[in-house]
Amino acid sequence: MAKPVSDSHSNREAVQATNDDASASKLSCVKKGYMKDDYVHCVVRRPVRRSPIINRGYFARWAALRKLLNQFLDTEKMGVKRDEGRAPHLYVELDFKEVTSKKTTLIETCNHLRDKISATASISQECVLIYLDPDSSRAIVGWTSKAFSTAIFFLYEQIHPDDAFGQQMIRNLEAKEKLFLDQGWQRAVAWDMLKVYSNFVEAQERRRIERLELFDEFEEWYMMQEHYCVAYAINDAMGLFEDFGFPNNQQKQQQQMQNVPNPSSTSSSSY
Repeated sequence: MAKPVSDSHSNREAVQATNDDASASKLSCVKKGYMKDDYVHCVVRRPVRRSPIINRGYFARWAALRKLLNQFLDTEKMGVKRDEGRAPHLYVELDFKEVTSKKTTLIETCNHLRDKISATASISQECVLIYLDPDSSRAIVGWTSKAFSTAIFFLYEQIHPDDAFGQQMIRNLEAKEKLFLDQGWQRAVAWDMLKVYSNFVEAQERRRIERLELFDEFEEWYMMQEHYCVAYAINDAMGLFEDFGFPNNQQKQQQQMQNVPNPSSTSSSSY
């Protein structure tokens, strides 16, 4: 039975409201010094102060996707022989019409944003597919694979493990990778956010932000991070992305060796 129109409209508004909620979380992080953003205040009408665990979680999401995006842009520059005039400049966003229209209006009416419209930009899918039925998710992933022979698809998503340390979480991560591979992407990798934060976000940045606020919600932090993941899929017809992405085991071992403290010094946990 079809849902009443009023219920459907209410659900759409609830999903769209998550966009404003995420923007408010980012502004909370900016105000606390987790990151710098000169523009987020333009899109948040009512600033709110988030709890330390929400601030840290949003930072982890931001830092991971930003690092992956910077890897992509660095690769693009090398792929076009550092011709800055051919740097990526096409921006495509798929969302509710109400969401994209609001952003377009904000950019057009805010000089602070409009003056930056020509700068290189990109968009990733963050908590999007979770709201779609499986057929629609596969259609989007499949269409992008067919449309772009040299591309990277970034995804930040909930994975809903049955428990924090069980096999269900592993199956959920494998399912994210399988979604891309089944739809024609050449490579796909998915890590839960606890692994991303511990092994991919820069150690220096982790130490910096962990001193910004008092924090004692460690059990909740571990569980929350294990309920989210970052995944990326790669089509590499031009052979540009061989070294892209999360570190492999050999790279992690080298990184750990570089981070080993001097035996004569006192070591401490990052938490």
